[in-house]
Amino acid sequence: MSTAAAYPKAELHLHLEGSATPETMLALDPASSLDEIREYFRFTGFQGFLETFKRIVELLRRPEDYARLTRDLLVRLAAEGVPYAEITLSAGVVLWKRQDFAPIYAAVREAAASSPVEVRWILDAVRQFGPDHAMQVAQLAAGRVHDGVVAFGIGGDEERGPARWFGDVYRFARDAGLHLTAHAGETAGPESVWAALELGAERIGHGIRAVDDPVLLRHLRDRAIPLEVCITSNVMTGAVPSLDAHPIRRLYDAGVPITLNTDDPGIFGVSLTGEYDLAARHCGFSPAELQGIAENAFRHAFRQSQRHSGP
Repeated sequence: MSTAAAYPKAELHLHLEGSATPETMLALDPASSLDEIREYFRFTGFQGFLETFKRIVELLRRPEDYARLTRDLLVRLAAEGVPYAEITLSAGVVLWKRQDFAPIYAAVREAAASSPVEVRWILDAVRQFGPDHAMQVAQLAAGRVHDGVVAFGIGGDEERGPARWFGDVYRFARDAGLHLTAHAGETAGPESVWAALELGAERIGHGIRAVDDPVLLRHLRDRAIPLEVCITSNVMTGAVPSLDAHPIRRLYDAGVPITLNTDDPGIFGVSLTGEYDLAARHCGFSPAELQGIAENAFRHAFRQSQRHSGP
């Protein structure tokens, strides 16, 4: 039995759409073969990953398709003994597809209600689509701040969607009572993390390039700002050249709070327990250290506190 299976763990960086397995996609697209679907799950580099993600979301045509993903994901998390998950739903992609968001959100909420896993939702905007698009997503999140949505964030291409575009959006989201997060320092350098912090981000999605800036490391450590680290994801997207090159150990040793997460477990073929085992086998983490990392996820979960609206 895996040592990591012995204690509770939470997921804080988990994309619903990226949880789709080839088998789930076959159920949604029976005209294709499993081999054909597995083929587009194969990719190289970050842009290849984005193309795979795009192929998946294009096949999510009905609210029931999103509900199916939710049920399948939560069955797997429950089987691992994961009691809590903050799941990112790409509302920005829903808008890009010109779909009605309300019935999709209602469907995933209903699907999650029957699971033993406690679920909160983070609505995500596609940063390269610009600030007007992001404001639409923030408004959708604000309208559901008492209906399961705990945070607003931005994802996508850091280079083509710089954080400085989104100051007004993040102020709106904060004033609406939402927590704030952002993907940063995944494919861009530490300056991207600094820019996300200037927006008010309370957690950083990935953030691994913070390792290149000692001042930033001290800032994250001293202010207890956690990084949502996703080891396999970073290797498979080419954010790091190899598992041996992953900076998670250096981040941890610098005193930065980290959590372990799967990011897109269906695309990457991983589980949360598997990520903990990987950290033990290849990154030198002891059982006690990993248990502390697991406790970090509960400590920094957005369910722990509710923002108050207003200045």
